[in-house]
Amino acid sequence: MYRILFLIFLSSSLVSCNEYQKLLNSTDNDVNKYTAAEQYYENGEYRRANALIEQLIPSYRGKPQGERLVFFFANSYFETKLYYSAAIQFENFIKSYPNSQRIQEAYFMEAKSYYMLSPLYTLDQDDTLTGIDKLQVFINRFPNSEFVSEALELMNDLQNKLEEKDFEISKQYYTIRDYTSAIKALDNFVADNPGTIFREEALYYKWLSQFEIAINSIESRIADRVTELERSLDNFLRKGNTKSILVVSEIFFSLIGTFKSSLINIVFSFTFMSVEKNLIFFIENYFLIFL
Repeated sequence: MYRILFLIFLSSSLVSCNEYQKLLNSTDNDVNKYTAAEQYYENGEYRRANALIEQLIPSYRGKPQGERLVFFFANSYFETKLYYSAAIQFENFIKSYPNSQRIQEAYFMEAKSYYMLSPLYTLDQDDTLTGIDKLQVFINRFPNSEFVSEALELMNDLQNKLEEKDFEISKQYYTIRDYTSAIKALDNFVADNPGTIFREEALYYKWLSQFEIAINSIESRIADRVTELERSLDNFLRKGNTKSILVVSEIFFSLIGTFKSSLINIVFSFTFMSVEKNLIFFIENYFLIFL
């Protein structure tokens, strides 16, 4: 039974493939080829539709069907994940049919193509920047479009990727133990990206850098370093939330084993210097368990 069904399926597939090849090889861009191209497109067979539409476009340029074909041509590239080609063809649609009813969608899909091209944050971000520019153009041009909500989400994702790249570059100074440069770079990152989702993590590594400088200072500089460390941590807790406090607790957890004696001295310095109540509370509840 299964063998018979398989043979029927194979036979129908071969017939379909044969019909498609005949259409593809035909030099007559007639109604049959047009109808088949639309049918392939509607059925989600975008590669076949794309190949046929490419042949049909010159014959239908200037005709009512031409606009539909050009849009399908661009979108079939997008659906087959050929995003560079999709972006080019959506741009071509925009230039060729500026008054089309699908002009909003074309602008959005051009921008979305660049969003899909955006690589990992560790790589070159030219396509990410282009995607942000294209999305902003779309939002400015069609602020009431049904696609604006998605466009804002896509742009936020791309912006986060750029910020992640900048943050990782700033954090690299901490990784190579250039703590003074790390503090400066992380301060600049937070100032340049006030709403970034990496803010707490940036403050985390800034505090770690200040901690490293403090515990490795010569004796005459320790008091000043401790004061700087106190001010930074106090600022962190003032502006942060519960998550911030937990992040700071991780600092103590991670450093207690290696720098226990130095950390104890710093915490006692905090206590006797009348640090903010939330910091004292933190010390009592998170640090004293290690003593």
